[in-house]
Amino acid sequence: MGRVSECTPLITWTGPSPATHDQPFFDWQGTLSQAQHEASNRVVEAVRKNDNLLVWAVCGAGKTEVLFEGIHEALTQNKRVCIAAPRTDVVLELSPRLQKVFPHTSITTLFGGSEDRHEYGQLVLSTTHQLYRYQHAFDFIIIDEVDAFPYSYDTSLQFAVDKARKPESAIVYLTATPDSLTQKKCTSGKQNHIRIPARYHRHPIPMPRLAWCGNWEKTFEKHKIPSPLKKWTLQRLQQNKQALIFFPSVKVMEKALPLFQKLNPVIESVHAEDNDRKEKVQKMRIQEIPILLTTTILERGVTIPNMDVAVLGAEDQIFTESALIQIAGRVGRSADHPRGDVVYFHKGRTKAMIYAGLQIFMMNKEAAKIGLINE
Repeated sequence: MGRVSECTPLITWTGPSPATHDQPFFDWQGTLSQAQHEASNRVVEAVRKNDNLLVWAVCGAGKTEVLFEGIHEALTQNKRVCIAAPRTDVVLELSPRLQKVFPHTSITTLFGGSEDRHEYGQLVLSTTHQLYRYQHAFDFIIIDEVDAFPYSYDTSLQFAVDKARKPESAIVYLTATPDSLTQKKCTSGKQNHIRIPARYHRHPIPMPRLAWCGNWEKTFEKHKIPSPLKKWTLQRLQQNKQALIFFPSVKVMEKALPLFQKLNPVIESVHAEDNDRKEKVQKMRIQEIPILLTTTILERGVTIPNMDVAVLGAEDQIFTESALIQIAGRVGRSADHPRGDVVYFHKGRTKAMIYAGLQIFMMNKEAAKIGLINE
């Protein structure tokens, strides 16, 4: 929302909603897979009935495309729509995609420091924090990555979502990694949901592999890159293959960056407080950066077509089962490049690593069983 003090006046508009003259023209030439089509129909149904729905879809399933018909249905009824995500990166990636699909709809994009903060949009893309601005404003709210920090841990953000909704409204939650309680609710029928166990391009999700990396902290203290990781990095550079390397902390990553830049001076690092974060991610997208070192800040919401991924110190508690699944989900998302390498470099296996691999395996198995993948 920006900085607010106790003496700052907060003004609430109680009059009618601004008149909208835009036509909700829907301009998308793609096609949905069988699983996407079924989920899309359920989203439209939720909009019509002011219902709630959880879309449980694997990373790379094409969740955004599943929303298009439901958004169009709401806009056609002159309803106001909000797509909220926990992280700025996700909002920034969604914004140009939605502008293209709904070219005649007024769209507002809100995040910390956004220039759109005083604009009215029939379709609002927002970080969950920005929803504190609204009260009973939206007929249809979509919460992307509902399991992600900070939304999943902050009850005040969940309150902000409820406050931003109209009393009669629809809400759709999106996630690839629901927590255990949500999974139980789905299994017992207490949560209205639909699953998409396969990616739209009908290829399985690449399975992560575990690689022993020894005492990697001591190796960095000696100003060296752990040998298995160095070999993996050099292979990516030789193959001209882009990659993300995830680190458990900013401190370790900053110590490692000069060592990686000796391999290639264009290698960069990024973290949540990096002032150049948006620019670096964009450079990665346009292939100006071959390898980007990162914290878990990029575990979600970033799609680069042909990329490999490594996790260093995968045994660290920061790398939860959910985080490891999301990180693996960065790979093989493009139909032109459906395969790739996912490596968890570790000095001791954890339940999170094992369960992450097991969940990916089970989703691939379910998708194959119902004919949603080709192999």
